[in-house]
Amino acid sequence: MQFNSSTLHYLNELQQNNNRDWFADNKLTYLNAQKNAKEVFAAIHEQLQHHDEIEKSKMMRIYRDVRFSHDKTPYKAHFSNSYSRLGKELRGGYFLKIKPGESMLAGGFWEPNKEDLFRIRKEIEMDASEIRGILKDPNFQKYFGNQFESLGELKTAPRGFDKEHPAIDLLRKKGFIAVRNFTDAEVLSENFVNEVNESYKALRPFFDLFSDILMTNLNGESLL
Repeated sequence: MQFNSSTLHYLNELQQNNNRDWFADNKLTYLNAQKNAKEVFAAIHEQLQHHDEIEKSKMMRIYRDVRFSHDKTPYKAHFSNSYSRLGKELRGGYFLKIKPGESMLAGGFWEPNKEDLFRIRKEIEMDASEIRGILKDPNFQKYFGNQFESLGELKTAPRGFDKEHPAIDLLRKKGFIAVRNFTDAEVLSENFVNEVNESYKALRPFFDLFSDILMTNLNGESLL
């Protein structure tokens, strides 16, 4: 199972013609592209289930919520899917976005609630060596480089934390995400599903460590 070139072509055309009339005139092409994306996302879900437990796979709607946005274009010029891990014991989630020139996958903790974020920061404050170890792991670096992305960072230390702490770069993060970008040629490759799956596999030490952190207190006692 793989992406068709016609799917990327449709998304590129939608980017150039993001209006309701064009969308309606090309509805059949949209449905074919959507079907292709659903099939690839489902194939990735099946692969994920061989090495993780996925609670929910969700393909995002193409319709944009423009109520509170300055951008009033009605459609997302991409297809995307999220895969949520099972329950309280398996924390974190996977994400995949297909957009011409901007395709990417990600995994981790996008916007942890304040309790989870505080717990992660306390772990970093006490000992960041295991988290640093994830970033130095050759398999992690192969797919994701040597740093976590974040949807935002504080300009200084979080309240109650030392701004001179040696792990201040980690303490300032509002989330912890690993990201891998893909070219259009890589997306259209017959090996794409496998590449995505191997990337997700490389996240397991990251997920396992953070799940352990969020399931225990600072004394290592289970919170479940």
